Amino acid sequence: MARVGPKLQQSNTLLMISSIYSSLTKAEKKVADVVKSNPEEAVLATVTDLSEQAGVGETSVIRFCRKLGFRGFHEFKLSVAQDLVDRPPSVSNMEIDEEDDVMTVARKLTMQHERLLKNTLDLVNVDNLKLAVDKMMAANRIFVYGVGSSGITALDLHYRLMRLGMNVEVHRDAHIIAMSAALVKKGDLVFGISTSGSTRDLVDPVRQAKKNGAGVICLTSHLRSPIAAHADTVLLVPSREMPTEGGALSTKFTQIHLLNILTTLLSMKMDTAAESLEKTAMSVADKLY
Repeated sequence: MARVGPKLQQSNTLLMISSIYSSLTKAEKKVADVVKSNPEEAVLATVTDLSEQAGVGETSVIRFCRKLGFRGFHEFKLSVAQDLVDRPPSVSNMEIDEEDDVMTVARKLTMQHERLLKNTLDLVNVDNLKLAVDKMMAANRIFVYGVGSSGITALDLHYRLMRLGMNVEVHRDAHIIAMSAALVKKGDLVFGISTSGSTRDLVDPVRQAKKNGAGVICLTSHLRSPIAAHADTVLLVPSREMPTEGGALSTKFTQIHLLNILTTLLSMKMDTAAESLEKTAMSVADKLY
């Protein structure tokens, strides 16, 4: 399906709306809200119907579609209709109520996480994953940056890359990240992790690293966020975090799942990966009873 504008190759349009929502204009957000609240109705609507429901002009609907990379409203509707065919169970069936017993809570949380993993797969961009693997293999040094909750994800990635035998450092302190980014150079690679993509303690150092000639990969939930603007390649994951839910475990699941895919692909391409994994495993073997 041919598209225009920034090329968004992800397969799930409804998920992509969430990932670019923060970059939309006020009128475009009204269109997005209507589509997300009732996508089945949006598929059946005309451009005039949707504009009236959203309380905006028809041109705002067209601009919204083009921001997603579609040539027009009809192409957008076809993509949403395809999303609905593969749509998982309603979120309302997964919401936890105060009267739920232990097993019901466990079951609903499991269903939520299954859905998040499916959404992560729907957002996988094969070209971006391949590019990330190639850039990481070619880098002289890899610097993984993350602050707050994203710093925990950064530690996990550092552990995985270290075990593969890669030259990698991880930094979670804002001041250390800033100093580290000031010293990176051409041939180095910065891997920035930020759910919002708007954390200044990460965006500013990434911008500096890019200016120094380093490659940049970012892992985020917002495709058109400030950090993504400085990245050579963006790895996108879904997020259900509200502003008051910083560090939600659901986001961790999606981040770790995508990083597991990434590092598995790395281990498959690296000739020395198996040897490094064995060496690191043996180095701690005597720590177990």
